Formats: sequence, structure tokens, C-alpha cells
Amino acid sequence: MAEQELKPGTWTIDATHSVIGFSVRHMMVSKVRGRFEKFDATLTVPEDPMRSSVEATIDAGSINTDSGDRDTHIRSADFFDVEQNPQFTFRSTGIEAKGEDFVLKGDLSVKGNTRPVEIALEFNGSTIDPYGMTRAGFTGTTQISRKEFGVDIEMPMDGGGVVVGDRITIDIDAEFTRQD
Repeated sequence: MAEQELKPGTWTIDATHSVIGFSVRHMMVSKVRGRFEKFDATLTVPEDPMRSSVEATIDAGSINTDSGDRDTHIRSADFFDVEQNPQFTFRSTGIEAKGEDFVLKGDLSVKGNTRPVEIALEFNGSTIDPYGMTRAGFTGTTQISRKEFGVDIEMPMDGGGVVVGDRITIDIDAEFTRQD
């Protein structure tokens, strides 16, 4: 049974049981979904959990949209330019309660562009696994403008609109383990 307590300490993400995914409007009529296969994060929890902080890195080249050709294009200078910008980073700047959930504020850096973001965050509780590890889970979501982060390729369609939308929805399911 999950507890509603986040014990002080240093927590590291269990990438095997976590997902950083996204969706973006495609051709104005549907959404392309994808995820990043390689990422790392550390959560530091002091005695007052509302003063917790998180730092994360994402390997930009680990994008996976289930289309090799599309992923290669996204890795190119047209989009992420992973040769020059191999990682995205996130550093939290604060957290505040919002009803039963939270808002995690921080700075996201993509392609050398750093912007503040707010992540709607749900704490899913903590538990002890069969191996004695303390685990905690979180679900988060945010929307960003790709253009604000320098991913500003324009691909207009003949009948109006664009091939790739500007608004990116980011969904995070993160499971952390407490380091003793």
C-alpha cells in the first residue's frame, strides 16, 4: 500500500520504470507521440518536502517516435541539432501546493535556450519494494512552445496550417528510489 509521505534524502530516478513522453500536432489533424529512451534525474528532499529540488538531463538523441526516418530528421539541425546540443536539462526553482497536487517550477534548457516552465505534478505516494528499496512515484504534465526553445522550423502546408504544431505536451511518469 502506498504511503503519502516523501522521506528526506537523495532519490534517483529508476529509468526502467519511468517515461518521459510527448505529443505534438501533426498535419493539423492528428498527434505524433514519442518518448526519450535515455534520461537521468536526482530528487533531493529536505526535512520540509516543499523545499525539495530536482535536476534532470535528457539525452536528446534518444528520441523515439517509432519512425526511424522521422527520428533521424528530429535529431538533425532542422529540429534538435543533437550534434551541437546533445542534452536537455531541467532544474527546479520551487514547488507549491495546488489543491491536493503541486506545481513544480523550474528552468528547462533545450538547444541552448532556457525558459521557465511549470509542471502540474501529482505525488503518487511511496512504498517499500520486495527488495527493501523505498520508492516514490510522480506524474507530471506541461506544455511548451517548441519555437521558444529554438526548435523553430517552419513547414507550412499548401492549404494552410503547418506540418508540425508549436505546442508540445510533455508527460512524465517518474519512479524514484531513495538512496540510503
